[in-house]
Amino acid sequence: MKAIRDTRILFGRSMRHILRSPDTIITVAIIPIMIMLMFVYVLGGAIQTGTDNYVDYLLPGIILMAIASGIAYTAVRLFTDVQKGLFQRFHSMPISRSSVLWGHVLTSLVSNAISVVLIILVALLIGFRSSAGILEWLAVAGILLLFTLALTWVAVIPGLTAKSVDGASAFSYPLIFLPFISSAFVPTDTMPTAVRVFAENQPVTSIVNTIRALLYSGSVGNEIWIALAWCVGITVVAYIFAVLKYKKTI
Repeated sequence: MKAIRDTRILFGRSMRHILRSPDTIITVAIIPIMIMLMFVYVLGGAIQTGTDNYVDYLLPGIILMAIASGIAYTAVRLFTDVQKGLFQRFHSMPISRSSVLWGHVLTSLVSNAISVVLIILVALLIGFRSSAGILEWLAVAGILLLFTLALTWVAVIPGLTAKSVDGASAFSYPLIFLPFISSAFVPTDTMPTAVRVFAENQPVTSIVNTIRALLYSGSVGNEIWIALAWCVGITVVAYIFAVLKYKKTI
């Protein structure tokens, strides 16, 4: 199919740029890793989470933070292509128009997956252990993939609309901060009422709780449906706005 072939070619183009400059992936992974080490070795002893090793409690939130950081580069890559006029050049060629966007989206999924693997490897070195089986790990991978896809389509919007590189990446700052006001680092029942209400009803908490349950208990209850609803809802809304803006841009 022509659209799939064109997407594969443009995906390969974007991945070659990343592989020639691997510091992008390293940068995305290194800050969450540093935060993880700081919390585990500096603050972890003072935080009561009911787990034997604080890194077991902390890891899901660190992974989401890394993904939120990584998708900023998707926006920057899109912005750069728009500013250089590459979109117009691509569209003057006999290629599928949708493949231009999907090439960037797939690049985001793969590059963020690499960062997540690096973080998990470091977590294993400092004591992370999971009782999850292959099915639970596949479920975790699926949720993380869907979360990355949702944020990637969010990133496409500023990538197409920003006026500067800083503007293209600035949207990610609130997303990176969001795990701090969730169950990612501490149980929500320790928070003041107003903060707790927000924390318990924002997407990061349900996604973190679902991943944590899959990794350690295997029983997720209704939390997984809330997490999936958030991911799917954000993906659909962001995709609609991104495609509308894309059509306007070209």
